[in-house]
Amino acid sequence: MNPIVRLALEEDIGSGDVTTRACIAESQQAQGRFLAREPLVVAGLGLLPELYELITVHKHDGDRCAAGDVIAEVRGPARLLLERERVALNFLQRLSGVATLGRQFTDAVAGTGCGVLDTRKTTPGLRALEKAAAAAGGVVNHRMGLYDAVLIKNNHITAAGGVRCAIERARSSGLPLEIEVRTREELREALDCGASHLLLDNLTPAEAAEWVRDIGGRAKVELSGGITLENVRAYAESGADFVSCGAITHSARAVDISFRLELE
Repeated sequence: MNPIVRLALEEDIGSGDVTTRACIAESQQAQGRFLAREPLVVAGLGLLPELYELITVHKHDGDRCAAGDVIAEVRGPARLLLERERVALNFLQRLSGVATLGRQFTDAVAGTGCGVLDTRKTTPGLRALEKAAAAAGGVVNHRMGLYDAVLIKNNHITAAGGVRCAIERARSSGLPLEIEVRTREELREALDCGASHLLLDNLTPAEAAEWVRDIGGRAKVELSGGITLENVRAYAESGADFVSCGAITHSARAVDISFRLELE
């Protein structure tokens, strides 16, 4: 069993679901349906086999659902279905919320040629699940952690003694390398060092467009900082290759999914 699922079950059930045990006969069988209660993009369905044995899936991660759509059905002992209901819903509602918000961002930039990236601003312990949910919404996963790509930010530049020193030292890792530049001087130095991926933070859309024109295709450009659903298209139209937004994972609203039980 996925250790995250195991932890969630232990946290919720503890020594036993006292309400269900008191009310429901051990022999009672049942079936349950997971229903979308609002328009959403579903994610997290891969966790259902960790919770139930008999599952019929009507949707797949990344599918759009309308209010009233049946997402999945499960069968088994009524006690098991009831005691795992909240854990299943917590995962589905949270992860579908991330996928839904991710799809809103990707829809907002459609046709601009600009991709949407997620970040490491995730719930501790749930990063892999939340990034998979973001991808289900059409978002491009950025680095998974500190170990699989180099991202030199302002504090790294300060600690390393400058842009050139940071880039030259980081190249020995052999990993993909991106560097944040805050001033025109840092931009020129990064380009002179052959930087192929630049991060521009906290610019306005107009400022971003000016910087992108000056870069002139010499490096990939990612924009971050203050990017919302309301302004993401303006940033995407600056000519940048990517926009990144932490809100997709750290501020997604849990969507409304319900579970309806029927006895057999």
